[in-house]
Amino acid sequence: MINLPITLRERRRSALNAARATVVDTYQGFIAVTHNSAALLGTVLMVGLVTLSLNTEWRLAGEQKLLGWLMERQEAMAVTEEETNPTVLTFEAEPTVVDRVTAALPHELTQQQAKVASWLSRKYRVAPEPLGALVAEAFEIGEKAKLDPTLILAIMAIESRFNPFAQSPVGAQGLMQVLTRVHTDKYEDFGGQLAAFDPVTNLRVGVKVLQDCIRRAGSIEGGLRLYVGAVTTDGSWYVNRVMAEHLRIQSVALGKPMPVTFPKFTTVPVTAPAETEAKPAPIEPAIEAEATNQPAVPAQSPLLQS
Repeated sequence: MINLPITLRERRRSALNAARATVVDTYQGFIAVTHNSAALLGTVLMVGLVTLSLNTEWRLAGEQKLLGWLMERQEAMAVTEEETNPTVLTFEAEPTVVDRVTAALPHELTQQQAKVASWLSRKYRVAPEPLGALVAEAFEIGEKAKLDPTLILAIMAIESRFNPFAQSPVGAQGLMQVLTRVHTDKYEDFGGQLAAFDPVTNLRVGVKVLQDCIRRAGSIEGGLRLYVGAVTTDGSWYVNRVMAEHLRIQSVALGKPMPVTFPKFTTVPVTAPAETEAKPAPIEPAIEAEATNQPAVPAQSPLLQS
């Protein structure tokens, strides 16, 4: 037998065939392993699902973890969106925002307060919820200050028509149209002059001013004259308007028929306090007052007696 020498071409062909066989074997092995792994993974998932369906606690725990993961992803995406697009308007939730809202539901009020809030809401076209909070506050402050709460509400009605952002040409501001620059000291405990536009704060400061005016004048009618800052006139136009509305609101609170005639008051001119400045006529149109023999104001309000 004669051994022929192996040529270079044959050597290359043998190496190529060997490499091709190696690649084919490797590919077939990979396919086999992959199929086996997928089958194993499917089996594991199936067993997990069956286990979770049989064990409620494990299933709930899994759902909680999945929900937490989804929420974290959503928050992360929101932060990314805000960073990449600064024009997107976002708001941070404030847990105390409800505490800052001046509003009260009707069922939270007493029967008298609910009647008054409903009547004022219809007459002045103000939402009943914020108006209910003001009515409740007026009743509470009126009891402490020994003032009829319907008188306080009447002043708010005549001065601002329950607009907490009202401002007169001379600077009287808020529900009670208090001259903020004159009574700056009274706002210090509430955070400063801007508190004049907070409804409850303005109401409290206005009652303080009213108390001081009544004390100086010696009567409610004289106090109202000082409150409006009537210097060149006797202020009867203002007193009659406030007292007429006061009697209306009081009748609503007590469940009495609405009065059709009102007393006409003529105040005795008194010297206004140094810190009081004249204010223009309130926002509401003038109410025509009629002369009767009715008493001016009860010495003790029926609302305060109840």
